[in-house]
This record gives sequence, C-alpha cells and structure tokens, in this order.
Amino acid sequence: MRESSSGEAIKLVKDCLNYLRFHHDLEPAELSATYPEIFHLTPSHHGVDALLRDRTKKLVNEKALDVVREDHLPTLEDVRKEFEKCHQCRLCKERKNIVFGVGNEQAKLVFIGEAPGRDEDLKGEPFVGRAGQLLTKIINAMGLKREDVYITNIVKCRPPGNRNPLPDEIAACEPYLMKQLEVINPRLICALGTVAAQILLKTDKKISILRGQFYYYQGIKVLPTFHPAFLLRNPEYKRVVWDDMQLLMKEY
Repeated sequence: MRESSSGEAIKLVKDCLNYLRFHHDLEPAELSATYPEIFHLTPSHHGVDALLRDRTKKLVNEKALDVVREDHLPTLEDVRKEFEKCHQCRLCKERKNIVFGVGNEQAKLVFIGEAPGRDEDLKGEPFVGRAGQLLTKIINAMGLKREDVYITNIVKCRPPGNRNPLPDEIAACEPYLMKQLEVINPRLICALGTVAAQILLKTDKKISILRGQFYYYQGIKVLPTFHPAFLLRNPEYKRVVWDDMQLLMKEY
C-alpha cells in the first residue's frame, strides 16, 4: 500500500475509534438510537464494551478494505493474465506463445515494435532473434541494460509469415498495450520501425520522415526510429539510429 493510503487508513481507524468513543459517552437512549442492538444495555453494562469493540473492528475492517481496494492498481502480471484469455482475433489460433513483454516494470523507457517473429513466438519473449540481439547492443551502448528498460510489441501474437498486423488485430491488442503503459508509466517510448510508429502516432507517414523528433502517445513522449531488423539489412543507417538514441538519452 502506498504511504499516502497508509496514512489515510490510519486516519480512518482513528476516526472510527473516536466516533465510537463519542457515542460510548452518550446517555443510554441516545446510544440506542445509534446502536439498536444494545438498546437494552446501559453504558455500565459489561456487554457494551464488547459490542463496541466488535463494531469498531467491523468498521475499521470495512474502511481499511475500502482503502486497499481503492489503492490497488493492476500489475503487469494482472494485465498478462487478462491477455492470456484473449481470443479476439485469428492470431490466437496459431500462436505458440503470447509475447507479452519483458523488462523493468518501472522503466523510464519502453521500446515498442509491431509484432513478434518466429523466434519470439517460440520463446515467448520479444526481440530475442538477430534483431533483438542488435537492439540489446543499442541499449547497452546507451549505458543501459535490457533489465533497465521495457520491451514489447503492439501485437502480442505472431502474424503468419511475419506479415504486418491487420487493423482488427491491432484493435484487439492495442488496449493491452495501453494497460501496460498505464502500469509502467514511462517517461519515453521508442517506436521501432514504420509499422509501430504509424500505429502509435495514427499516421501513414514513413519512418524516414517521422524519425528524429518527438511525438506523443497517451501523454508519453515517443521517438520513432528504424527497426533493428532494417538495420541488419541496411547497416549504413546505424549512425542515424544512434543519433536518435542520443536524443532519447538527453530526455532519459
């Protein structure tokens, strides 16, 4: 429970106790109006204290539980369990594993691709193939480790043949991405590749136009850059991506 909510719970406990103590000092008739179950008792009767203690315990428990319920926020594991039940699109039929995400639940920086590939589908972890290895090197060059950031995709199940996700598949998965980001509450997002950037930014502009500047998604700063898989085919663009990573590091 958060510190502020703990303080609220303590205050509620004190308020309940003071409230009951106040009524305990009233005349029997006034007391009975508040607690009908002790109408036949007087303040000096040994049963009054027991009833008041029971009522105090009940009120304290109810109030404390209310604070706990209000304070409870979903964790990434909660979101993951919810997603495991998802059968909203065709991708669930052929997946080997869901590829939910990996990394620091309190990360300042989240890397987001469009969808998992074959290696990711087999292992159930995003960016573990050759493109993932390159992403790890990029993260390390930034002075960070994979464990410092969070890595995920917009779509959590592999599209057949590694094709781009379809609109209905994106629509089914994006709410879970939003929930992930709500839990993590990062400062920055790095959108990896054209598809991820276009989905997040709701645009049809190419990554070559989008990269190198910040945008916003759900109130979070987004920097689009080239996908690591693109860099494997076009290594001459690594310098451009490094320029983008320097922008991220300035905001980190």
